[in-house]
Amino acid sequence: MTPVDTVDTMFEALADPNRRHVVDLLRAGPRRAGDLADELGMSRPAMSRHLRVLRESGLVETDGGATPDDARVRTYRLRREPFSALRRWLEDVERFWTLELGAFADYAERTRGRKR
Repeated sequence: MTPVDTVDTMFEALADPNRRHVVDLLRAGPRRAGDLADELGMSRPAMSRHLRVLRESGLVETDGGATPDDARVRTYRLRREPFSALRRWLEDVERFWTLELGAFADYAERTRGRKR
């Protein structure tokens, strides 16, 4: 997967406000799926679907619980790497716009007072 594909996948996962809320809750520390569902007033199956999207995007990871298939006892936590990649991408975009605005400011300064 290319860096752009990775960023696209993260943006798709974070496009949903419920998933962004899950990320906000996990910033405080790892939580079980049931606790997240309770906190958001969401059914367990709905939370499971949101967590699957976040897990598949690489934004969260799980300890696997008692058994790999038992989502009730899985503990979810944020993964640092994808957020670092997203931050690097945003910094690249910010650098681009800083250069563009700097070039525009230079142009405006050079052409100040010239008549057309």
